[in-house]
Parts: sequence; structure tokens; C-alpha cells
Amino acid sequence: MLCGRWRSCRRRPEEPSVPAQVATSVALAPPDGGSRRPGLRALKKMGLTEDEDVRAMLQGSRLCKIRSRTWHKERLYRLQEDGLSVWFQRRIPRAPSQHIFFVQHIEAVREGHQSEGLRRFGGAFPPARCLTIAFKGRRKNLDLAAATAEEAQRWVRGLAKLRARLDAMSQRERLDHWIHAYLHRADSDQDSKMSFKEIKSLLRMVNVDMNDMYAYRLFKECDHSNNERLEGAEIEEFLRRLLKRPELEEIFHRYSGEDRVLSAPELLEFLEDQREDGATLAHAQKLIHTYELNETAKQHELMTLDGFMMYLLSPEGAALDPAHTCVFQDMGQPLSHYFISSSHNTYLTDSQIGGLSSTEAYVRAFAQGCRCVELDCWEGPGGEPIIYHGHTLTSKILFRDVVQTVRDHAFTLSPYPVILSLENHCGLEQQAVMAHHLRTILGDALVTQGLDMQNPEELPSPEQLKGRVLVKGKKLPAARSEDGRILSDQEEEEEEEEEEAKQISPELSALVVYCCATRLRTLRPNPVPPQPCQVSSLSERKAKKLIREAGNSFVRHNAHQLTRVYPLGLRMNSANYSPQEMWNSGCQLVALNFQTPGYEMDLNAGRFLINGQCGYVLKPACLRQPDTTFDPECPGPPRTTLTIQVLTAQQLPKLNTEKPNSIVDPLVRVEVHGVPADCARKETNYVLNNGFNPRWGQTLQFQLRAPELALVRFVVEDYDATSPNDFVGQFTLPLDSLKQGYRHIHLLSKDGASLSPATLFVHIRVQRF
Repeated sequence: MLCGRWRSCRRRPEEPSVPAQVATSVALAPPDGGSRRPGLRALKKMGLTEDEDVRAMLQGSRLCKIRSRTWHKERLYRLQEDGLSVWFQRRIPRAPSQHIFFVQHIEAVREGHQSEGLRRFGGAFPPARCLTIAFKGRRKNLDLAAATAEEAQRWVRGLAKLRARLDAMSQRERLDHWIHAYLHRADSDQDSKMSFKEIKSLLRMVNVDMNDMYAYRLFKECDHSNNERLEGAEIEEFLRRLLKRPELEEIFHRYSGEDRVLSAPELLEFLEDQREDGATLAHAQKLIHTYELNETAKQHELMTLDGFMMYLLSPEGAALDPAHTCVFQDMGQPLSHYFISSSHNTYLTDSQIGGLSSTEAYVRAFAQGCRCVELDCWEGPGGEPIIYHGHTLTSKILFRDVVQTVRDHAFTLSPYPVILSLENHCGLEQQAVMAHHLRTILGDALVTQGLDMQNPEELPSPEQLKGRVLVKGKKLPAARSEDGRILSDQEEEEEEEEEEAKQISPELSALVVYCCATRLRTLRPNPVPPQPCQVSSLSERKAKKLIREAGNSFVRHNAHQLTRVYPLGLRMNSANYSPQEMWNSGCQLVALNFQTPGYEMDLNAGRFLINGQCGYVLKPACLRQPDTTFDPECPGPPRTTLTIQVLTAQQLPKLNTEKPNSIVDPLVRVEVHGVPADCARKETNYVLNNGFNPRWGQTLQFQLRAPELALVRFVVEDYDATSPNDFVGQFTLPLDSLKQGYRHIHLLSKDGASLSPATLFVHIRVQRF
């Protein structure tokens, strides 16, 4: 039982504070790709030791990697004994760390020819022998063919089991696996014993530059055999001492009193101080039965320090309100009442000048919760429309293939409607082909007529449109729907990226029901009735101009009608603008380049993190009321104070793995993104040479005028006095989904992947007045 009863050392001024999660026993293992029979301790903990698929993956398979019609190379792939990584063979040897991919970075595993690569280049291999491993972020897919269909199925099933187990792991288990990986890397001679030199190597690997005298004293106190080697229980004791969390122990002892255990009433007192919703004695008892590790304590309804740590590191102890992680908002209001996750130039994987176009970009966008994707349609050879960034060197893909991708992937993660935003440059004949593909491929999923014929002009709700696809495009005037004549509205916006087709085919026009593209020259005066089915597309420049010059009128317009905002055409490298300014005025379809990581996409991910990540978030009431007086430029006096005490961080990732002695100097910045008057950023001092367990204890405070629109972004950076700080990790969420009290922030990488077990530990207070 790990209850914090290990004797602690008195720290000297140069010694780092050494908090961290409680460690469990760890078995050393062979190096990646090594020939020794791997120990199965980690997999045993995962309950997968006897699984036939996993055992086959541990033995390894020779799989054919497919990159093109002629590039097919057989490579050895082998699951590592940690159950969290796969080692693979390279033709040209490189550093071992580059021979691995991690299960946690896998977005999806697809069977058969279910990737663009295999559809194009996998014809020599039967679909039953093929699989695709798709990764999070910008990493390319791994297209593979096995020797037999059964072997392919073993990898598909095995990876599914490992991913499911990983998702179910507690933070403590993740830490166990994390330290396990570093231990066997630091054990240079693979004798399952740790010399002091190896311990020092371990400390550098986990991002801490510990004073040699203190480190050796800690080493010797654990060396009970007095042979200058730590093994077995001695290693476990060293880890327990290293991973102590003094700040958590202090909080625990404050509530537990002299007996050093929390009774249910004492835990309830802590929950009440946390301002926990639904804090009752029954809830406290439930937490004890859920997170306490010691069976005797659990039977007496007591929580030890271990259980307390488990609770605070769980989703219930995180900053994000667990109740907001599922669909909890009213989904029965008109589409115009929601922010809708939207992508710009969705087909691109890189720059807008010479980047690759791919259907995989649509799959990745849907995997990130995107509900509005863009299709730039141009005349293609053989009568088939194509999609690419016109008049550039970007590669081309078939319109038909994109529509098939929509059919196959649009509703994998979210059941709510998808909008296809067509930028149409095709002639009448190929427009008719587009309409044919939309109808035949999407079938009943495609909306071809109004749902409510009594009020055909009223926008339906996301709930009414579950599983449906809407087409956004130009529509012929009702009286002239058969002739495909040139539309009278030829005025181009200054920043319009491309001139769209001036003739619209009746076949394509008929598919535009609720999202009729129209230009917004001026905002309508109040007596003119709104046109809910009209959608305006504005460049970021024109949207900002409207916000500045007609803030409240623009908000009222967006209470009734959809507005799409897109990046300026000058952003050749696919850079993004901040979406917050557009959300402040109620714009629903704020389109970003999903392929470009950065704070803008962090804000987008944070906005749509809640409500089950379904891609629809209900706008605040001030943006939905038809007669609202809200103006984001003049939001009124402060109504909320946000106070964040940044306490500690745990297990921050090492940035420069090529230089073992390179240790991060972390600082924490808290940013508020909201109406202009609320936007602010404040940061802590930096901690020198400690990414393992830095301490700050600094308080940052913010005054907010429109808290219902605010996003809070926690950022960790590596301080550099002579150049810009390096990004370490971040987490962004809406202020209204931020829980109060002592909370852990679970950090994400630049591309949105988990950096587990890296966390921030903070105290949050929100005062409304």
C-alpha cells in the first residue's frame, strides 16, 4: 500500500521538489527490437498476456509497406512488451527511438482498401490481406499488406484491443508504463539493475537535472544491499521517493487530520470546498469505492493518500467538467443557433500552392469533429469533376472519391449533420455529373427537399438532421430554375479567392435546400424579414470590418442566418486567423485550415471539446435572441473574476531527445480568449532545469465581461533568453466548462495528441457578480 509513509529526505536549497504520481512496481525489459524474450509484466497488468492476437504481435510479422505502385517493401513489425509501442525495421538503421510508433498516436485502424493509398496502389494485394494504420496529427498513413488474411486480422483485432485498453487506463497506470519505458532505456547493459550512472541517465531522460549529491544520497538510501546497484524492490523504493507529491500530501493532511485517512464526511468537506456540483455524502462514498486501492480502507469507507491521488488524477479530478464531455446541450434549436466546426480547403494536407490534395484530409477532419467541409470543384478529364486549389500546383483528386469518403466517414464520430460547402468552378455538364454523384453515392442521407413543407424556409435543428448531408451552394431563382442562365449577381468581393461558376445547372441547384449561398453586401434593416436559408461567405477581412462597424447588427443577423468565414487568399502557407473574434459576433461556420497546427486550431479544438465533441456547440443566449443588444466591441462592465493558482507540473516531455543533458526550463502561461476587452495573457516565472516536477505557486487573475464566450488556454513553454520559447504542451477549454478547486490539466501536443502522463496541477476559482 503506497500511503506516503516512506521516509522523506530533508531537501537542500539546490534540491528539486520531488512530487509526482504514486509508482507501482516496474519490470525492466529488453531494448526495442531486442532479441531477448520480452517480459510480459506490462501486458499482464493490461490483462492481455494470454490474448492470441497480442501474443502473435509480440512475435512480430513481416508486413509489406505500400507507398506507390512500385514501392512495396517488406518490413518486420513487432509489438513491444509495454503494449504501448510497435517497433519496426528500417532498411537504413537509425536511432532506436525513430524505429517506434505509439498506440496512443493511432487515430484509426482500417481493414481492406479503405485508404487513398491502398485504393490507388494496393491492387496487387487482396483487400482481406490489407490494413491501414492512420495516425493523429500530420503523420502519413501506414498502408500494409500481410502474408495472409488471418495475419492481417490479428493486427487489426490486436491493435483494437490495445487501443481500448489504453483508453481505459488510469493516469496512474499510464505513469507506470511511462516510467517503465524510461527504466529499460536507462538500463544500458540490460542486467535489470541500475547503477548510479544509469540512475543519473534516467533522471536526465525524465527531464530533471538533480544535484549529484542529493541524487547519490537518495540512491544510497535505497541501496539496502550496499552493492552500488539498485534492483527489484530497491528500484521500486527509489521510484516511490522520486515520485512523491508533497503538495498533494499537504492538501490530503489538511482534511484527513492525524489519522492520515479521509473518512467520507472529511472527503465531503473537501468536495464542498472544491465547489463540486452534487457534493453529497453518497457521492463521497462512491468516490471512495471507485478510486481507493486498499480493500480494507474501502470496506471501512476510508480513502488513503493513494486513493486521493487516484481521484485527483482521474477525469473527475480534471479541469474539464465530465458532464460536458457527452452531448448535454439542447440539440433541437435551428442550425443558426450553433457554432459549427468548419474546415477550409479541406482537401489540402499542406500549403495552398503546391501541397498534396487527399481524401485522407477529409477523414482526418471528420475525426476531429468537423461538420462543414469544403470542396473546390473544377472541370476534370473524362467528364469527371476534380477537386484541388485552382491555378496552383496542388495535386488533384476526384469529386466522386471525396463524396464516397463523406459517405464512409462523416458520421463515424458524430451523428449530427454535415455541410458540403461547394466552391463550384465547373460548367453545366460536369455540374450535372456532380449532382448525379451526390444523389447516387449519398442516397437517402442527402437532403433534397425541406423537412417541414409548411415552413420550408425555417432552418431545421441538428437533431432533425441527424445522419443527413446538406449541400451549400448557389441556387437558381425559382422562376428560372430550368435555363441555367447567368446569375445577375456578379459583384465579386475584393478578397474572393476564386471566381465561381456563373451558370448553375438545375440538377445541382435542386440539391441546395437549406444553405443557399448569397453575397452579404449590407446588413438588412430591422423591418426586412430574415432569410434563414441564405448563407453568406465572408473573408476574415470583411467579417472583421462588419464586427467593427456594425457589431450588434451583425450579431442579430447571425441569430437568424448562417455565416461562413474563410481565411484570406494571401495565406499561402495555410496559416490561420483567430476564430474567436468571429465567434464573438455569432458566426457559425468559422472555417480554418485543419492541417495547420497552432493556437488557432487549439482554440477550435477547445471550443468543440465539449458536447460530446459532436461538432455543434449551442451559442450563448446573447447571440441567439432576435432582439439582442449584445455588441462584442462594447460588452459592458466586468461580471466575473477568474483566479488561477499555478502550483506544479508533472512529467513534462523532453523536447531535445538528441541531447541527453538538455532539460526544459518550464513556464506556464494562462490565456483568456474572448471579446476584445477580455483577451489577456499572464505567465509564471520559469523554473530552471526541471521538467519533471517544477513548482511555481503563483497566482494569475483575470476580469471578464463576457464569460460565456471565453476560452481558457493553459500553455507550457521552455524558456529561452535568446530566442522564442519552445512549445511544450497546452490544453484549451471553455470557461463555462472549467471546474473549480484543485484540478489537473492533462496536456496535449501541438497536433492535439495526449502527452500523458504530463499534467499541470492548479487551483481554480471563478467568482461571478
